[in-house]
Amino acid sequence: MAKGFADIDRQCRELVAEARAGSFKSVYLLMGEEPYYPEQVCDAILENALDESERDFNQLICYGSEVDADTVITAARRFPMMAERQLVVVKEAQLMRSLEDLAVYVNQPLDSTILVLLLHGASVDKRRGLYKAVQKNGVVVDSPLVRDYELPQWISSYYEGRGLRIAPDAAALLAESTGTDLGRIAVETDKLLKNLPEGASAVSADDIEKNVGISREYSVFELTRALSYRQADKAVRIATRMGGMPRFALPAAVSALFTHFYRVLRHGLGQGIDVNPYFLREYDAAVRAYPTRACMTAISLLTEYDYKGKGGAAGEATPGELLVELVTKLLSI
Repeated sequence: MAKGFADIDRQCRELVAEARAGSFKSVYLLMGEEPYYPEQVCDAILENALDESERDFNQLICYGSEVDADTVITAARRFPMMAERQLVVVKEAQLMRSLEDLAVYVNQPLDSTILVLLLHGASVDKRRGLYKAVQKNGVVVDSPLVRDYELPQWISSYYEGRGLRIAPDAAALLAESTGTDLGRIAVETDKLLKNLPEGASAVSADDIEKNVGISREYSVFELTRALSYRQADKAVRIATRMGGMPRFALPAAVSALFTHFYRVLRHGLGQGIDVNPYFLREYDAAVRAYPTRACMTAISLLTEYDYKGKGGAAGEATPGELLVELVTKLLSI
């Protein structure tokens, strides 16, 4: 069974803690569609494996497009010079044509070498020898993408790891601002922490709005709420303002609306939805506003506008005009 983001987060926290404590595996295979966790582990190894004075002779950082398996194996089989260990890191290892040939070394790695294979947004074939050899003699980090609907939960978990509580609406607002770029969430969080009062332990939507630079009033978060309560004037006003923003992207807005109406459909059918209880009152209202047949019509509309937003049969309408048109139709169902 594939690991979820909570499992990957826990695994990577442990690996980072081990690196800071000076404990390392012989081989690391860091891969997956989401680069945040693999890069986090790689950075921790680079920072802690060697003292600065040892790096000139005992650290090699190369890129997959520039090396082959023989070069990496030769480097990994060298012994450290005046140090306990040496470090060999291959970044963008997915670009190595002979990556799989590294299984020859990984089956019998040296205890005095740390070999890190960092793939960016890619994975090796789990049925082949390299993956199996690393599983046996090292550690694999396989980092899946965090899906849109999982993002607020990921943000809440991430903030808990930083000793903070983030309000559900604040997590939803931050998710809308950053998308599924976990690295950007980390950067925005670091900026936010510098501006919070000393000793603060809770983050509100106001904090996100002030420090991340997103307007809560004119966001998809508020648009879905206005649609849920059939607040027509407010929904059209938000859509008009959102569509005029410089960085507005219709596919992202449609994706968020699709997630919302899919949850409304499931909630109306009594199938259960994975949302914070904070939002259940809104979903109850949305089920009343969009019973099953209306909700299915809404989802069909969203599919149509997803196609238009990606360049299909949109005519001369701008993305902002398409959003207003879509919202108007959703309100008329």
